[in-house]
Amino acid sequence: MANVLILGANGRLARNTTVYLLQHTNAHLRLYLRKANRLKRPDVQRVEIVEGDVLDAVTLRAAMEGQDIVFASLAGAMAAQAKAIVHAMQTVGCMRLIFTSSMGIYGEVPGERYRSVLDPYRDSAAIIEASDLDFTILRPGWFTTDAAVSYRLTQRDEPFDGHDVSLNSISDVVAKIVATPSLHSRTSLGIAKG
Repeated sequence: MANVLILGANGRLARNTTVYLLQHTNAHLRLYLRKANRLKRPDVQRVEIVEGDVLDAVTLRAAMEGQDIVFASLAGAMAAQAKAIVHAMQTVGCMRLIFTSSMGIYGEVPGERYRSVLDPYRDSAAIIEASDLDFTILRPGWFTTDAAVSYRLTQRDEPFDGHDVSLNSISDVVAKIVATPSLHSRTSLGIAKG
């Protein structure tokens, strides 16, 4: 049974993944967000809510204690957050990270150039990839809310095929890694509708 820390727990993908993990795994979840009153604890036996900012080193390290896997689904100061996550994980000895980024950070979407809008995602991914963490970077297409779980995965050096992907599909990739932590180790995965 894995202990999973979800950073940015009030975000759309994180909320969906919380429900999905509760339904499809036996993991215990620690939900980390800036304003804890935004969330209700969906399962008092398996979910803990912790208030804190990813850039607060002391609170972040404390939240990582006893965790097996960190799932980060963040926005904002992505590079600073990535540095804080790497440092905190190395300090507490939690080495398995699933980090959400965006399609297009490597110029892998044929016919499209996203320029500076993706710089924060590129920069944060580069920080994660340069670390000694056991990471998986997720590069999903645009989120859809359909219930289907249908997706294709591409590696970093492969062209990204498609744009849309359901939140459930992304959450399914996370759930599979939680169930088998060695899955997709030290890779960057594009996730598009299957």
